[in-house]
Amino acid sequence: MLRHAIAPSRRFTKASHDVVRHPRLSSDAKILLLYVQGLPEGIPCKPLSELARKLGIKGRAYQKAKEQLVAHGYVHEWRSQGDRGRWVTEQLVANNPLTSEQAGHLRGAPPVTPPPSTQFPAVGEPTARRVGDYQPVEDHSDKTTPHPPSEAEPTTDPDPEPAAGTANSLQLARAERVLLSLRHTRRELHLGMREARALAVEAVKWLERGLSESDLRQALLAERPEGGVRSAVGFLRYRLVQKLPADPAPPPLLQLPPAAAPITCSAPGEEHVFRPLGDETECAPCRRSTAYATFYGAPAPEPDRIPWRERFAKINGAPPVALDGG
Repeated sequence: MLRHAIAPSRRFTKASHDVVRHPRLSSDAKILLLYVQGLPEGIPCKPLSELARKLGIKGRAYQKAKEQLVAHGYVHEWRSQGDRGRWVTEQLVANNPLTSEQAGHLRGAPPVTPPPSTQFPAVGEPTARRVGDYQPVEDHSDKTTPHPPSEAEPTTDPDPEPAAGTANSLQLARAERVLLSLRHTRRELHLGMREARALAVEAVKWLERGLSESDLRQALLAERPEGGVRSAVGFLRYRLVQKLPADPAPPPLLQLPPAAAPITCSAPGEEHVFRPLGDETECAPCRRSTAYATFYGAPAPEPDRIPWRERFAKINGAPPVALDGG
C-alpha cells in the first residue's frame, strides 16, 4: 500500500484513533461524531438529526448510526416535560465514551476539557458537546399521567442475583429479553445485564399468568411518569410488583348429573335390566323392536351374526381369506 498524507495547516478536526478505528461503529456513525466534534464553539445547538441531514445521513441510516453511538456511550439523551406539558429532548454528544453517571454530571455542568490520563486518549481536545433543547419529531403517543415515584427502593444488594429454582430458564430468558428491549423504545429504561437478570424474576410471574411478551412490554411502557424516570430499576420493579395481574382462577369443574339406578325392562321376553336416561321403561333395543313391529306389523329380523372378515369380503365382492388357526 502506498501512503501519502499532508497534514492540513488549518480547518481540521483532531480525532481520536479510538473513534476512527472503532470496530463496531459504522462509517456514518464515525462521520457524524467527527462532524459534531468539529463544530465551532458558540453556535446554536441543533438536534442531532438535523446535523445528520446536512451530511446526507437520513432515515434508517441515521437511526442505525445513532443507535450505535448510544450503545457505545458517545450519545446520551434525556427527556423531560416543561411547565406547559411540552416534551423536550436534550442530547449530549461526547468524543469519548461516557457512562450514564458521567454523562449526568456533564449535563448539569458546562463543557470542560479533562486533563490527559490513561483512561482518555491524549490526542486532540476531548470535550463534551451538548446538542438538545428541541421538540422531538417522533414518539408522540406517550401519556402524561401521574405515577408513583420511580426511585429505587433501598436494598442491601443493588444488583441481587435471582434465586435458583424460582422459574425455569426458558421463562427467565424470555422475561430478560423483554426487559432489555425496553431501551430501544425509551432510552431512560436502559438496563444492564445484571439489572435485567434480577428483575426477570418478577417479570416471569407475568408470563406464568398467561400474558405474552408483547403484553408485558406494553404494560411496562404505558403511562410515562410525569416527572420522567429517575431510576430505571426502581421504576420497573415498582411496576412489575404493583401492576401484576391477578392469578386467573381455574375453570369450574363440570358437574355431571348422577347416573340413574338400573331398572327392569318392561318389554316382553327374557327379563333384563338397563340404566334409563330419562323416564323410559324399556331399553333401547326393545324400543326399536316395538317401533319396527308397529310400523311393519312383524318383529324385527335378527341381525346377521357373521364374522367381520366375511362381512368385509361380502362388501368387496371377494372370497374370504382363510387364516391359519381361524
